[in-house]
Amino acid sequence: MYLELRKEIEMLTSYIHAAMRLAKYEILEDHTYYGEIPGFQGVWANAALLEACRDELQSVLEDWLILGLRMGHDLPVVAGINLAAAEAH
Repeated sequence: MYLELRKEIEMLTSYIHAAMRLAKYEILEDHTYYGEIPGFQGVWANAALLEACRDELQSVLEDWLILGLRMGHDLPVVAGINLAAAEAH
C-alpha cells in the first residue's frame, strides 16, 4: 500500500512539473506578470514578480487538479501522464 501511494505521489509531482514546463508568461501593460498553462482552462495567475506569478500558477494548478480529480473531470494528458487512468485503479 505504501509503495502504491508513493508511486501516485511521484506521478502527480511529475505531472505538475511537466504542466508547469508548458506555462507561458507575458508582461502586461501594468508591468505585472501574467501566466497560464495552455490546455488547462481557468489555470492562470497574475503577480508583480515573475517568481510570484510562477508560484501562484502552480498553486492554482494544484487546486484545479484536486477539484478535477474529485469531480471526475477529464484532465489533460501531460508528458504521457494520464491522471484519470491512475485514479481509476
